[in-house]
Amino acid sequence: MAGEIPDLVAMARTGTGKGAARQARRDGMVPGVVYGGGADPMPIQIPFNELLKKLKAGRFRATLWNLKIEGQEDVRVICRDVQRDVVKDLPTHLDLMRLRRTSKVNLFIPVVFEGVDGSPGDKQGGVLTVVRPEVELRVTAGDIPEQIVVDCSKMEIGDTIHISDATLPEGVKPTIDRDFVLANMQAPSGLASQKDEEETPETEVINQSGESAED
Repeated sequence: MAGEIPDLVAMARTGTGKGAARQARRDGMVPGVVYGGGADPMPIQIPFNELLKKLKAGRFRATLWNLKIEGQEDVRVICRDVQRDVVKDLPTHLDLMRLRRTSKVNLFIPVVFEGVDGSPGDKQGGVLTVVRPEVELRVTAGDIPEQIVVDCSKMEIGDTIHISDATLPEGVKPTIDRDFVLANMQAPSGLASQKDEEETPETEVINQSGESAED
Protein backbone atom coordinates (compact mmCIF):
# COMPACT_ATOMS: atom_id res chain seq x y z
CA MET A 1 0.00 0.00 0.00
CA ALA A 2 0.96 3.61 -0.26
CA GLY A 3 3.83 5.01 1.71
CA GLU A 4 3.61 8.26 3.58
CA ILE A 5 1.79 10.91 1.59
CA PRO A 6 3.79 14.18 1.55
CA ASP A 7 2.42 17.11 3.51
CA LEU A 8 1.39 20.40 1.95
CA VAL A 9 1.13 22.98 4.71
CA ALA A 10 -1.21 25.92 4.10
CA MET A 11 -3.12 28.56 6.02
CA ALA A 12 -6.73 29.60 5.78
CA ARG A 13 -7.01 32.93 3.98
CA THR A 14 -9.43 35.58 5.15
CA GLY A 15 -11.18 37.52 2.46
CA THR A 16 -11.64 36.75 -1.20
CA GLY A 17 -11.28 38.66 -4.42
CA LYS A 18 -8.36 40.35 -6.14
CA GLY A 19 -7.61 42.68 -3.23
CA ALA A 20 -7.16 39.84 -0.76
CA ALA A 21 -5.09 37.88 -3.27
CA ARG A 22 -2.77 40.84 -3.86
CA GLN A 23 -2.32 41.28 -0.11
CA ALA A 24 -1.40 37.62 0.25
CA ARG A 25 1.30 38.01 -2.43
CA ARG A 26 2.67 41.12 -0.69
CA ASP A 27 2.95 39.00 2.46
CA GLY A 28 5.09 36.43 0.63
CA MET A 29 2.25 33.97 0.15
CA VAL A 30 0.63 32.35 -2.87
CA PRO A 31 -3.18 32.49 -2.71
CA GLY A 32 -5.24 29.49 -3.68
CA VAL A 33 -8.52 27.71 -3.24
CA VAL A 34 -9.50 24.19 -2.17
CA TYR A 35 -12.71 22.82 -3.67
CA GLY A 36 -14.61 19.58 -4.21
CA GLY A 37 -15.14 16.65 -1.90
CA GLY A 38 -18.68 17.68 -1.03
CA ALA A 39 -17.53 20.74 0.94
CA ASP A 40 -17.59 24.46 0.26
CA PRO A 41 -14.60 26.06 -1.47
CA MET A 42 -11.99 27.35 0.98
CA PRO A 43 -9.53 30.18 0.27
CA ILE A 44 -6.00 29.30 1.39
CA GLN A 45 -2.47 30.62 1.10
CA ILE A 46 0.89 28.85 0.96
CA PRO A 47 4.33 30.35 1.65
CA PHE A 48 5.83 31.33 -1.71
CA ASN A 49 9.27 29.80 -1.07
CA GLU A 50 7.83 26.47 0.06
CA LEU A 51 5.56 26.20 -2.96
CA LEU A 52 8.33 27.18 -5.37
CA LYS A 53 10.60 24.51 -3.88
CA LYS A 54 7.96 21.83 -4.40
CA LEU A 55 7.26 23.01 -7.95
CA LYS A 56 10.95 22.84 -8.84
CA ALA A 57 11.14 19.31 -7.43
CA GLY A 58 8.73 18.21 -10.18
CA ARG A 59 5.56 16.10 -10.33
CA PHE A 60 3.66 18.65 -8.25
CA ARG A 61 0.43 18.20 -10.21
CA ALA A 62 0.84 14.43 -10.30
CA THR A 63 1.37 14.04 -6.55
CA LEU A 64 -1.28 13.26 -3.96
CA TRP A 65 -0.81 15.71 -1.06
CA ASN A 66 -1.87 15.64 2.56
CA LEU A 67 -3.15 19.20 3.04
CA LYS A 68 -2.54 20.45 6.57
CA ILE A 69 -4.34 23.57 7.79
CA GLU A 70 -4.14 24.50 11.44
CA GLY A 71 -7.37 23.85 13.30
CA GLN A 72 -8.78 21.55 10.59
CA GLU A 73 -8.62 17.88 9.75
CA ASP A 74 -6.04 16.85 7.18
CA VAL A 75 -7.45 16.18 3.73
CA ARG A 76 -6.04 14.56 0.62
CA VAL A 77 -5.79 16.90 -2.33
CA ILE A 78 -4.35 17.04 -5.81
CA CYS A 79 -3.38 20.18 -7.69
CA ARG A 80 -5.56 20.97 -10.67
CA ASP A 81 -3.95 24.22 -11.77
CA VAL A 82 -1.04 26.55 -11.00
CA GLN A 83 -1.33 30.02 -12.46
CA ARG A 84 1.96 31.78 -13.18
CA ASP A 85 3.14 35.28 -13.92
CA VAL A 86 3.43 35.58 -17.71
CA VAL A 87 6.77 37.43 -17.46
CA LYS A 88 8.54 35.89 -14.45
CA ASP A 89 6.92 32.42 -14.70
CA LEU A 90 6.45 32.39 -10.92
CA PRO A 91 3.34 30.95 -9.21
CA THR A 92 0.60 33.45 -8.50
CA HIS A 93 -2.37 31.20 -7.63
CA LEU A 94 -3.20 27.51 -7.31
CA ASP A 95 -6.31 25.34 -7.30
CA LEU A 96 -6.46 22.22 -5.15
CA MET A 97 -9.17 19.58 -5.34
CA ARG A 98 -10.22 17.47 -2.34
CA LEU A 99 -10.32 13.74 -2.95
CA ARG A 100 -12.51 11.10 -1.37
CA ARG A 101 -10.94 7.72 -0.64
CA THR A 102 -12.86 6.33 -3.62
CA SER A 103 -11.72 9.06 -6.01
CA LYS A 104 -9.69 8.00 -9.04
CA VAL A 105 -6.48 9.91 -9.75
CA ASN A 106 -3.45 9.63 -12.06
CA LEU A 107 -0.18 9.30 -10.13
CA PHE A 108 3.41 8.31 -10.96
CA ILE A 109 4.34 5.13 -9.09
CA PRO A 110 7.97 3.89 -8.86
CA VAL A 111 8.92 0.56 -10.42
CA VAL A 112 11.19 -1.85 -8.52
CA PHE A 113 13.11 -4.46 -10.53
CA GLU A 114 13.79 -7.55 -8.39
CA GLY A 115 15.87 -10.62 -9.14
CA VAL A 116 18.33 -8.91 -11.50
CA ASP A 117 21.37 -10.22 -9.61
CA GLY A 118 21.79 -13.88 -10.37
CA SER A 119 19.50 -13.89 -13.40
CA PRO A 120 20.71 -15.69 -16.57
CA GLY A 121 21.42 -12.36 -18.23
CA ASP A 122 23.37 -11.11 -15.22
CA LYS A 123 25.48 -14.28 -15.13
CA GLN A 124 26.33 -13.70 -18.80
CA GLY A 125 27.51 -10.19 -18.01
CA GLY A 126 24.37 -8.48 -19.22
CA VAL A 127 23.18 -5.12 -17.93
CA LEU A 128 19.59 -4.21 -17.12
CA THR A 129 18.71 -0.94 -18.81
CA VAL A 130 15.72 0.72 -17.13
CA VAL A 131 13.52 2.64 -19.57
CA ARG A 132 10.83 3.69 -17.07
CA PRO A 133 11.80 3.95 -13.39
CA GLU A 134 8.22 5.06 -12.70
CA VAL A 135 4.90 4.73 -14.51
CA GLU A 136 1.76 6.84 -14.48
CA LEU A 137 -1.14 4.78 -13.19
CA ARG A 138 -4.86 5.36 -12.62
CA VAL A 139 -5.34 4.55 -8.95
CA THR A 140 -7.87 4.94 -6.14
CA ALA A 141 -6.96 7.73 -3.69
CA GLY A 142 -7.58 5.50 -0.68
CA ASP A 143 -5.58 2.54 -1.99
CA ILE A 144 -2.41 3.76 -3.68
CA PRO A 145 0.38 1.20 -4.25
CA GLU A 146 3.74 2.25 -2.85
CA GLN A 147 5.56 0.66 -5.77
CA ILE A 148 5.19 -1.75 -8.67
CA VAL A 149 7.44 -4.83 -8.46
CA VAL A 150 8.75 -6.60 -11.57
CA ASP A 151 10.43 -10.04 -11.42
CA CYS A 152 13.61 -10.08 -13.53
CA SER A 153 15.02 -13.38 -12.19
CA LYS A 154 14.54 -15.23 -15.49
CA MET A 155 15.70 -12.50 -17.87
CA GLU A 156 18.32 -13.40 -20.44
CA ILE A 157 20.34 -11.12 -22.69
CA GLY A 158 17.99 -9.63 -25.27
CA ASP A 159 14.86 -10.01 -23.11
CA THR A 160 12.50 -7.09 -22.62
CA ILE A 161 10.10 -6.36 -19.76
CA HIS A 162 6.79 -4.71 -20.70
CA ILE A 163 4.10 -3.22 -18.48
CA SER A 164 2.03 -6.35 -19.16
CA ASP A 165 4.74 -8.36 -17.34
CA ALA A 166 4.14 -6.39 -14.13
CA THR A 167 1.47 -7.52 -11.68
CA LEU A 168 -0.70 -4.48 -10.97
CA PRO A 169 -3.03 -4.29 -7.97
CA GLU A 170 -6.73 -4.81 -8.64
CA GLY A 171 -8.34 -1.72 -10.12
CA VAL A 172 -5.01 -0.11 -11.09
CA LYS A 173 -4.45 0.63 -14.78
CA PRO A 174 -1.73 2.41 -16.79
CA THR A 175 -2.72 5.74 -18.31
CA ILE A 176 -0.98 4.76 -21.58
CA ASP A 177 -3.09 2.41 -23.68
CA ARG A 178 -0.28 0.25 -25.10
CA ASP A 179 2.15 -2.39 -23.87
CA PHE A 180 5.13 -0.09 -23.30
CA VAL A 181 8.66 -1.16 -22.31
CA LEU A 182 9.88 -0.93 -18.71
CA ALA A 183 13.40 -2.34 -19.10
CA ASN A 184 15.58 -4.61 -21.21
CA MET A 185 18.61 -6.82 -20.61
CA GLN A 186 21.44 -5.72 -22.86
CA ALA A 187 24.69 -7.47 -23.69
CA PRO A 188 27.86 -5.96 -22.20
CA SER A 189 29.44 -3.39 -24.51
CA GLY A 190 32.49 -5.54 -25.28
CA LEU A 191 30.37 -8.53 -26.28
CA ALA A 192 28.07 -6.33 -28.35
CA SER A 193 31.02 -4.83 -30.23
CA GLN A 194 32.47 -8.28 -30.90
CA LYS A 195 29.12 -9.49 -32.20
CA ASP A 196 28.86 -6.51 -34.54
CA GLU A 197 32.29 -7.27 -35.95
CA GLU A 198 31.41 -10.92 -36.49
CA GLU A 199 28.23 -9.99 -38.31
CA THR A 200 29.96 -7.44 -40.58
CA PRO A 201 30.48 -9.07 -44.01
CA GLU A 202 33.93 -8.87 -45.54
CA THR A 203 34.10 -6.51 -48.52
CA GLU A 204 36.38 -6.87 -51.51
CA VAL A 205 38.42 -3.77 -52.23
CA ILE A 206 38.44 -2.73 -55.87
CA ASN A 207 41.25 -0.51 -57.21
CA GLN A 208 40.77 2.24 -59.73
CA SER A 209 41.47 -0.10 -62.63
CA GLY A 210 38.44 -2.14 -61.72
CA GLU A 211 40.56 -5.12 -60.63
CA SER A 212 40.43 -6.70 -57.23
CA ALA A 213 43.09 -5.41 -54.86
CA GLU A 214 43.93 -9.07 -54.07
CA ASP A 215 44.79 -9.89 -57.70
